[in-house]
Amino acid sequence: MSKTIKYKINFYTDWHCGSGLSAGVDLDALVIKDKNKLPFIPGKTIKGLVRESVDEMNDFMEAPLQVCSEIVIEALGEEGKSQGCCFFTNACLDEDLQETIVTNKLQEYLYRSLASTAIDENGVAEEHSLRKMEACVPCELQGEILDVPEDMFSLMEKGLKFIKRLGQNRNRGIGRCQFIIIPNEKGGNE
Repeated sequence: MSKTIKYKINFYTDWHCGSGLSAGVDLDALVIKDKNKLPFIPGKTIKGLVRESVDEMNDFMEAPLQVCSEIVIEALGEEGKSQGCCFFTNACLDEDLQETIVTNKLQEYLYRSLASTAIDENGVAEEHSLRKMEACVPCELQGEILDVPEDMFSLMEKGLKFIKRLGQNRNRGIGRCQFIIIPNEKGGNE
């Protein structure tokens, strides 16, 4: 029997999940956006973060407590070889909030520009090292993981909660976040 995990991501700092695009001379890296110019995090990004966190948690467990790699492969797939049975939706803003933002044309207020430059050993900025990237302001996104095998459910929830940073420059102070499990109406996840 499979279950669904619903979660929200609360961002505490600006964050950048890159689109791979730039804005010419103004910005070197743009945030990934949907057709309404709203930020989202692709399901495959969340899947990769969960895989990484489950692997890290497994490293800390004693041998009898370690999760069998076959279960992880069944749920998440084998990198570059198979899909896995779980489906990760994109993490998006709440639907009511999306409607309000789009209706009132407020998309531009979701983003700001962050600049950085390389500093040499003398404390002077290196030539041609100024970089600017678009970042999304702190907000809350929601997503789901569908078809989670029952024997993987608890570990998947723990894996989500283990993620503390997301996106580009996550080791440089942006993208600090918390994943929170949303219980279903029946008092737990399906």
